[in-house]
Amino acid sequence: MVTFPNAKINLGLNVVEKRTDGYHNLETFFVPIFDLYDVLEIVEADKTTLQIFGIEIDGDIENNLIIKALCLLQKDFKIPELSCFLKKNIPTGAGLGGGSADAAFMLKLLNEKFALNISQENLEKYASKLGADCAVFIRNKPSFAQGTGNILSDVNLSLQGKCIVLTKPNIHVSTAEAYSKIIPKKWETPLKNVLQLPISEWKNYLFNDFEKNVFALHPQLAEIKQKMYDFGATYASMSGSGATIFGIFDKKPNVNFEGMFVFETLL
Repeated sequence: MVTFPNAKINLGLNVVEKRTDGYHNLETFFVPIFDLYDVLEIVEADKTTLQIFGIEIDGDIENNLIIKALCLLQKDFKIPELSCFLKKNIPTGAGLGGGSADAAFMLKLLNEKFALNISQENLEKYASKLGADCAVFIRNKPSFAQGTGNILSDVNLSLQGKCIVLTKPNIHVSTAEAYSKIIPKKWETPLKNVLQLPISEWKNYLFNDFEKNVFALHPQLAEIKQKMYDFGATYASMSGSGATIFGIFDKKPNVNFEGMFVFETLL
């Protein structure tokens, strides 16, 4: 059985406050990018394995979120051993949620294949145990997120017909690195209010709080963001904790980011 975990971007990211458990509360708006996706297949087997093709992923297999998702549901349901195959197309360390998507889609795949009858609400709860971004991929639609990224609600916002360009240089930004010097603070204008402004005004009000620290460590990312505007982007930003920079355009642009991962599609 096969599924296709897709990427996401963040429109704005406000790190609101640090929690007593060491995590941070934030506000952000997730937008799925359906045309950029991994391929995940599972087959019943005598022993659980994971084979990864395409983009290489560091780390032990047992620490992969796909296997963690399987083990999580095996605690509560009778699920056999599986051979898992992942074709990795979404860049890693990119702020595109590729690992979170793989985990969430694994939960949905297991739910469907083995008729577990887990509700969407409970799937989101399982996903939240695996990572802050995982729950949004259960519903997999544009969503306003609060808490650690696990409290989701709808916002009336459409980007239909816009073209988005994603650019990922050969830079890996870890979540720990992005958070290392962050100073939590609520924006004067809440994110939900900013999203109601015309896109042409977002540049002045819609921010990613991680950019200041990450750009200081990796100035090339700030240069790429400016280049997006030079190419005619209405709005440009870093996604998540980086290192992907995206630009939103009114029409398909003629861009050139030589030697980098570049992906463009209509939203």
